[in-house]
Amino acid sequence: MLGRGDNGENGKLSNLDNRKNGTPPVVQLLFLQPALVENIQLQLAIKNFRTLHIDYPKVNYAKGFRGYCNGLMSYVWGRQQSWYCPKIHYVLHALWTAIKKFCKYSESFCENYNEYCTVTQDSFPLTICSLSSKQPPTSCYYTSTLTDQRLYLLCSQKYDAEPIDIMGLY
Repeated sequence: MLGRGDNGENGKLSNLDNRKNGTPPVVQLLFLQPALVENIQLQLAIKNFRTLHIDYPKVNYAKGFRGYCNGLMSYVWGRQQSWYCPKIHYVLHALWTAIKKFCKYSESFCENYNEYCTVTQDSFPLTICSLSSKQPPTSCYYTSTLTDQRLYLLCSQKYDAEPIDIMGLY
């Protein structure tokens, strides 16, 4: 902390400058900051998974949305803050805890995604929202497919992890 030192001079570092371990605070910050940013990004990915991929119990959208996927994807599109319509989106109609348990031990590392991954042993009810090919370029119109499938999940780490994305269906 900048302030009065032991000898009373201004501008000297006091004994309270966090140097007990011999590492200057600036160096500590340079090494801690990437870890903090990575943890924040991971927590955001987990939150986004729960927000964008779990809909339990399944909501019913008003008729003005022209179907379940069009209502949901208007929210997803706004949340992702992208200019482009997502081509495909998976929405699970199951409890978070039922999905989360499959990332408890993810032994596989998916190099293409640079994350740990797993395949669920159970099938889950889900809606597949697919971008319709016949639409004007000024709008996003989706078709809905309701199915029960096993999932390829990306997990936040190797053990005691949480899902962060759905790579596809099994």
